[in-house]
Amino acid sequence: MDSLERMGKENNTSVTEFILLGLSSNPAEELVFFEVFTAIYLVALMGNVLILLLVSLDSQLHMPMYFLLGNLSIVDIGYTSSTVPRMLANYLSGDKSISWAGCLSQMFFFISFGGVECLILGVMVYDCYLAICHPLHYGMFMSPRVCTLLAEAAWVMGLTNSAVHSSLMSILSFCWGNILHHFFCDIPPLFQLSCSDTRANQAVTIVVGGAIIFSSLLGTLVSYVHITMAVLRICTREESLNAFSTCASHLTVVSLYFGTILFTYLCPNSTYSQEQDRALPMLYGIIIPMLNPIIYSLRNKDVKGDLQKSLGRS
Repeated sequence: MDSLERMGKENNTSVTEFILLGLSSNPAEELVFFEVFTAIYLVALMGNVLILLLVSLDSQLHMPMYFLLGNLSIVDIGYTSSTVPRMLANYLSGDKSISWAGCLSQMFFFISFGGVECLILGVMVYDCYLAICHPLHYGMFMSPRVCTLLAEAAWVMGLTNSAVHSSLMSILSFCWGNILHHFFCDIPPLFQLSCSDTRANQAVTIVVGGAIIFSSLLGTLVSYVHITMAVLRICTREESLNAFSTCASHLTVVSLYFGTILFTYLCPNSTYSQEQDRALPMLYGIIIPMLNPIIYSLRNKDVKGDLQKSLGRS
């Protein structure tokens, strides 16, 4: 680690690459991390690919709810693939360097998929709200065309948000070394290495990124309030408990996801610590994409039934 630190200090005049220290520089700990994150990545990949295949191949699942689940699976595959394979390769090879272009590309894809995930989660809860609170008008409010437009809007807004951040990041100068105490290139640690004035970048992060996060979070919370009121009004006690059990798991994941993102990207740069805060992106960028197929899909009786039929045929 000392040699990497010296390399970063010697290269502080013209940074062409960064050193990703990851979660640890201890070889024994790195081996453990490699095994753990390989398992997590494979579970996330297989779970999301399975859901995507089921939704694509079964015509009975060609409905707005499952169309959105398919989009979420695509996002989660891209989300984890933007960081985990590189981290695993670093642990295996011992070469933790990444070019400036590679660093910027990694940040672009990670922020893109993160923004799209925020918006897709909001649309999914809105779909659930319409199905429960306005069942008679559901077909009109959430027609296949409307659902497709909402999903497309989520992708466009997520990609645009990331393009803005990446463009502003690309014009910064870095002269405080090139050591990132992180497992991927992220906005806050790069801000700390920049010797440029990052106030404009931070303002854009708060305004543009905050608008996406808060709008999706607010819509999610409002929808859940209406869903709760509707469930209490129309369901029996047993049905209400089942519904709240599902909603509680959804809400727990959503709360963890939005909470960690808000803490990471909307806190002042002066309070950010690379060593202390690098575990948060691991939660919302790796762990939650692994949980999403279980929480949003495999607990769904239609998806489980379709999976059981497919396994039975096999």
